[in-house]
Amino acid sequence: MPQGQPSVVPDDGLTTRQRRNRPLVVVHTGVGKGKSTAAFGLALRAWNQGWPIGVFQFVKSAKWKVGEENALKVLGASGEGGTVDWHKMGEGWSWVQRDEQLDNEEKAREGWEQVKRDLAAETYRLYVLDEFAYPMHWGWVDTDEVVDVLRNRPGTQHVVITGRNAPEKLVDLADLVTDMSKVKHPMDAGQKGQRGIEW
Repeated sequence: MPQGQPSVVPDDGLTTRQRRNRPLVVVHTGVGKGKSTAAFGLALRAWNQGWPIGVFQFVKSAKWKVGEENALKVLGASGEGGTVDWHKMGEGWSWVQRDEQLDNEEKAREGWEQVKRDLAAETYRLYVLDEFAYPMHWGWVDTDEVVDVLRNRPGTQHVVITGRNAPEKLVDLADLVTDMSKVKHPMDAGQKGQRGIEW
């Protein structure tokens, strides 16, 4: 298996193994397709390592049937890898009018409070906070608090956050940031989303 080679070896007093195994904050942002899909790909790798995984969906409607949800739940229940818990926080917040969003703002804050409790208890090894960049961008959840909690989380918990408009303070904190840019998309030519591709 190929091993990644760092371009810089910091003088931080850590051994190579300690540096390799430190917990990461990962951000997938940008206007292109694939932010959540990439996060769920990481969840597959975590499952294979036997890690407990917590998925928290902050924007996608609880009514949506997300293909990755079914796949990861089946894998989590198989007894062969890690466990998978899936939490849906939203009811389609990204398209609800601003004056109707108070209930959704409360749900976003409640979801973040649950994530904080789980981080403190070290419930999972990998957290997928899907579309969590939106509640921060919209001011529903305080970005400074998120950064502080993530910076000071105990143990070896990895956190992946997806969504457009990731706040600069979150990007600065993160260890790995990918900006998904759109070059071309079938919707640009009037084609609607389709099974197996969008869900």
